[in-house]
Amino acid sequence: MDSCVIPLRHGGLSLVQTTDFFYPLVEDPYMMGRIACANVLSDLYAMGITECDNMLMLLSVSQRMSDKEREKVMPLMMRGFRDAAEEGGTSVTGGQTVLNPWIIIGGVATVVCQASEFIMPDNAVPGDVLVLTKPLGTQVAVNAHQWMDIPEKWNKIKLVVSKEDVKLAYQEAMYNMAMLNRTAAGLMHTFNAHAATDITGFGILGHAQNLAQQQRCDVAFVIHNLPIIAKMAAISKACGSMFGLVQGSSAETSGGLLVCLPREQAARFCAEIKSPKYGEGHQAWIIGIVEKGNRSARIIDKPRIIEVTPRGAGAGGQEGTPTTTPSPEALA
Repeated sequence: MDSCVIPLRHGGLSLVQTTDFFYPLVEDPYMMGRIACANVLSDLYAMGITECDNMLMLLSVSQRMSDKEREKVMPLMMRGFRDAAEEGGTSVTGGQTVLNPWIIIGGVATVVCQASEFIMPDNAVPGDVLVLTKPLGTQVAVNAHQWMDIPEKWNKIKLVVSKEDVKLAYQEAMYNMAMLNRTAAGLMHTFNAHAATDITGFGILGHAQNLAQQQRCDVAFVIHNLPIIAKMAAISKACGSMFGLVQGSSAETSGGLLVCLPREQAARFCAEIKSPKYGEGHQAWIIGIVEKGNRSARIIDKPRIIEVTPRGAGAGGQEGTPTTTPSPEALA
């Protein structure tokens, strides 16, 4: 599971807790702090938990930084983390800071809740539909952005993408990584989700396989559609086996929730999450089905690539191409 669930001795309550940390991957220290916090909270959200009682911040300050760099960068990173925690309805009450050769940021998220407040990720049944709430391609976008200043790297991809495309994709990736999955977690209850996980370091296929293995029923997940930040699939292809984005093995950071929903609820979930009442930027796509099987997951040989247009790229919005979410019937 994405979080540990520990039954408490009193009152029928459970302690749900998770921790995570990683190295900086974007240039903006404030946004890096927000991304780190969103990534920690996402493990709670993957279980349908929308409230977090407390967060701790784990911070490693690089010994290689000058005093000036440290005084400028670290407070911004900490503020980003705290602001994201506040957006999630919680606060940072402590943590641990150490000196280290590398900058590391992460945290611990803790909540005490009743059984009705979380959804165990093991109830998928044949006929369910798979929904994803953020586009893929964050690792590719971040790497491509770094390669703009490395000629030998840029030469590998310059024929399939422009620098403007990469800049837009990088901004889109950063925005998505910093967005909380809290809205999706709440809607998991509204639309009777059967299981979920968040997509991070193992890629879409790795996390789908992990989730399938936890199911109580004999099921298999079949992924037909891959929503990907525009042009990132072309970059991945140009780089050979480096990323494996279309194959489902490319790592993501603070990715979306992969949710198993009843067939009749999936399209309604996707429509509801885009409602203006939840703020701008929330997205969801039907990407596959749950069928009878041996607790495995796979991507079909030629998945449908949905190119998700970055914000700021002109007309076209955030739906991607094609602009309609496929119905569950179209995937059957």
